[in-house]
Amino acid sequence: MKQPLKIYFAGDLFDAKDLAGNLLFARAVEKFSDNRYKVMLPQDGECEVSLRSAKSIRDADFELLFECDLIVANFDGADLDSGTVVEFCFAKMVDMPTVLLRSDFRSGGDETLSDNVPWNLMCSNYPRTRVLHLNAMSLYHRARADSKESDSLLDLFYRSLALELIRELDTVTAEPAWLPEDELFSQYQRTVKSIGGTLPDRLPEEKLRRLAAAKTASGLF
Repeated sequence: MKQPLKIYFAGDLFDAKDLAGNLLFARAVEKFSDNRYKVMLPQDGECEVSLRSAKSIRDADFELLFECDLIVANFDGADLDSGTVVEFCFAKMVDMPTVLLRSDFRSGGDETLSDNVPWNLMCSNYPRTRVLHLNAMSLYHRARADSKESDSLLDLFYRSLALELIRELDTVTAEPAWLPEDELFSQYQRTVKSIGGTLPDRLPEEKLRRLAAAKTASGLF
């Protein structure tokens, strides 16, 4: 049986709405993809960090990121979360298929340009990267029209979000890689060294070789 592709879900995790919303979204993606995708939440990974410091939490997040096959970067908000942007950039260094997800209906960034992106233009136009811009309020209105019971309304709402994301995930995973398979290990090794901190200890050569082999086995390279 083929293993599910692991998704690193990058985004805000700073308040109750973030934490609950991330969890509900993750469960919906797994359910409606028939478990073809498994969502890894940094908010869960950070619970495992015993010696808590800025460096240890940062490095645990990076370790989880590189152990995943894809990244979904939540680009909601009037201004993008800086940590999410950093994770997105390092994911691109190792050719990780990416979906940039925005459910925020507000305009912003460089949306006045012909490319029509509601964030800073430096965050756009990368290889193996799809943009999914949804209007969460419209989706919520549709769900509420079908059910005013809170539990079923939430199910309908997150189902609609998840199905849209799954379509983009299916598309981006079918796109060809730019990073040659035989360069995976060396590229990961360089990227880990560039991050520094405790990450080279968390991802030593032997573990990186296993990670590169797993990436190859996933069929994404």
